[in-house]
Amino acid sequence: MTGFPLIIVFVLAIILMIVAISKFKIHPFIAIMSISLILGLIAGIPLTNQTTADGKTITGLANVIGAGFSGTFSSIGIVIILGALIGTILEKTGAALKLADMVIKLVGKNNPVLAMELMGWVVSIPVFCDSGFVILNPIRKALVNRTATSSVAMTVGLSSGLYISHVFIPPTPGPIAAASTLGIGDNLLMVMGIGALCSIFPLIAGFFFAKYIGKTVKADDEANMGEVSKTYEELVAEFGKLPSGFNALAPIVVPILLMALSSVATMAKMGGFGGDLIKFLGTPIIALAVGTVFGAIQLSAAGKMGDFYDITNDTLKTVGPILFVTAAGGVLGKVIASSDMVNYITEHATALSAMGIFFPFILSAILKSAQGSSTVALTTTAGIIAPLLPVLGLASPIRATLACMAIGAGAMTVSHANDSYFWVVTNFGAMTPERGYKTQTMATLVLGLAGILEIFILSLILH
Repeated sequence: MTGFPLIIVFVLAIILMIVAISKFKIHPFIAIMSISLILGLIAGIPLTNQTTADGKTITGLANVIGAGFSGTFSSIGIVIILGALIGTILEKTGAALKLADMVIKLVGKNNPVLAMELMGWVVSIPVFCDSGFVILNPIRKALVNRTATSSVAMTVGLSSGLYISHVFIPPTPGPIAAASTLGIGDNLLMVMGIGALCSIFPLIAGFFFAKYIGKTVKADDEANMGEVSKTYEELVAEFGKLPSGFNALAPIVVPILLMALSSVATMAKMGGFGGDLIKFLGTPIIALAVGTVFGAIQLSAAGKMGDFYDITNDTLKTVGPILFVTAAGGVLGKVIASSDMVNYITEHATALSAMGIFFPFILSAILKSAQGSSTVALTTTAGIIAPLLPVLGLASPIRATLACMAIGAGAMTVSHANDSYFWVVTNFGAMTPERGYKTQTMATLVLGLAGILEIFILSLILH
């Protein structure tokens, strides 16, 4: 099948995939792989390798699926695992709390909502937003009591900060996977830098929305001082002594510095052993491996090196589903690329190219709202968008990065009852689901729209 009928089939396939995941609770891996197979069959991809009359080889459907799956693993699997492992170490050693304390000292207790938002933004760069909220919630409650600030405002501020870096900035697995699928996995430093840049509008919007909604919605628990202080002290006591600022920052900052030096060496065309060594250490896999070594040093300093095996094992259990869903998204993208659909769209690209940067945002937002997982929305949308980047005018590295950010903005829009993060925020924030819709759901809508607005402005400037 070719032409417009294939486009219709593709749209129906995506709708079927969303319904399968959200309505019938079929695992995203099974749903995406099944849809990829069905779409490949309908698109007329041959079952086995075929040789045309002019000697060209057409890859068979089984090999297309295998190539899409293995290609994703080979390019991004280790990076996702190491990034998640660093985050788990920061969580287990109390380094995440130390980072939070550093943000409070930087911003000051006179700006508690801003402090919570920036604290969340920093902590969620390596740590999943769900875990980050649980880790930082005692600090939020303590600050509510100490500053007499609205509990809801603090909850929304913290939730917003965590969510923004969760979808925009590696080494969180979602942005890493999306970047790799879009062909910019070797430019993670650029992705991190653009992700930080694209955080500005959402951070500002999230701050003002938190201040506004805190005046109109109240939480069930405005925090009892004695209980909160005890809870926070007990949490810190679990770690004994928190790591130093350097030890807390090193697993994150050192990989960034290595990737930055590698970029400089590449631009300066450095050769010889020194140049090669710098470029080697700056590749994402090696840089994150070095970050993991600093994490291990942190574990040793905390006297928890004996827990390293269990921490690694737990991380692999957590990351496994993400890896397989990411690989399934790669399969879908490979099937799309192997069909005639991309050629047809390219020939009739006026309307689609006019949508430009908004197309990945809309598609990701639909997937996010329908099935709940930001990571699934990021990885699946990236797989669909990757073959279409030239059609959308987003083929250059910087514009592909902006496409990655647009997908991330869509992956925030919106968090509601089918999202585990919605329940973490509402339950720990002492709110009913109805109040959660007014706060968390509306906040993520504001964040997503602010994000795509900034990304659109940047797309007019960056080429």
